[in-house]
Order: sequence, then C-alpha cells, then structure tokens
Amino acid sequence: MDIPARYADLIAWIGDGTGMADSLLHVHAGMAVLFLARILTRKSLATPIPLACVALAEAANEILDRLHYGSWRWADTLGDIANTMFWPTVLFIGLRMRTPRSRR
Repeated sequence: MDIPARYADLIAWIGDGTGMADSLLHVHAGMAVLFLARILTRKSLATPIPLACVALAEAANEILDRLHYGSWRWADTLGDIANTMFWPTVLFIGLRMRTPRSRR
C-alpha cells in the first residue's frame, strides 16, 4: 500500500469536494487540529501543547507530500506551513500575553 499516494488522493478529494483552495484548507486544518488537541489533551490553548500538535500534524503532512512528490517543493511547503501555523500561533501568543484573572 502506497500511503503517501493514498493520502494525496484523500487531500485532493477533500479539496475537490469542498471547492476550497489548498491554502484555505490549511488554515482550517490548523485550527481544527488546534481545537481537537485542546479537547483531547485538556490543555489550555495558552500552553504550547496544542500548538505543538498542530506543528506535528503539519510536519507529517509535509513529509507525506515529500514522499508522494519525490522532492521538496519549497514554495508550496513554506506556504503550507505559514497558512497552517499562522492563526494557531497568533491565538497562542495572544492568550499568553493576556493578564491573568487573579491580577485583574
């Protein structure tokens, strides 16, 4: 079984089924993984654990892309990473910067 090819087919099917651009799918996937990790780990979004889960999921995605296409496609890879990580990172930073409830 060629896992990278099956994964690429699944991603293409999702893109075709939703009609969304690949970049927008990365934004949605990053947020979905972030909140799923928050629920499963029971860790606050202000801790690095949910954000690390997003980074691990995106790394797995890019590794599977690399295995499927046979080489790194750096423009695509870097764009995918930026789109996936941007809002989860902004949310993490914003929550870390807020004033704790006990000091309000």
